[in-house]
Amino acid sequence: MLNIETTALAVIDVQGKLVSMMHDHEQVVNRISHFIKASEVFSLPILWSEQAPEKIGETIEPIKTLLYPMIKPVHKHSFSCYACPEYLDLLKKTNRPQILITGIETHVCVYQTARDLKAHGYEVHLVADAISSRHETDTHFAIERMRQEGITITTAEMAVCELLKTADSPKFKEIMKFLKGI
Repeated sequence: MLNIETTALAVIDVQGKLVSMMHDHEQVVNRISHFIKASEVFSLPILWSEQAPEKIGETIEPIKTLLYPMIKPVHKHSFSCYACPEYLDLLKKTNRPQILITGIETHVCVYQTARDLKAHGYEVHLVADAISSRHETDTHFAIERMRQEGITITTAEMAVCELLKTADSPKFKEIMKFLKGI
């Protein structure tokens, strides 16, 4: 089970025109946005990456507005966030062994990051309704491969409720605003 004290959120490469090419992109962006807001209520550290922003473009609105200037993106050229030294430094500073992953593209940067995190001892939770690829088939097979590799597959609402634990939580009412939008 996810725990507020041990979990961090990874928002991977939700950038530029690439987003509009993703399967079901509007729903994915909406879920990522709501998940960021819920993470802020839970005070989860957020790791934010951008893949070659000089080529692909910056993180799209509304995601960027939710994160910046409190958090700055880590620019990378490796597909895996784990292979980027700056990202790895920030990850280690969070001191959180559970990582929730959202972003694009599922079969490239999301998959390689999840695989590397798992290989280095992190408990990885893939938020399956807050990820996407251009082709639904790529997303499907990437999720299946991650499941086979021991990565936990979850949904935005399932993860938020795991973090919440109970309806008696003082954060329940505030979190319910986000659950309605997921």
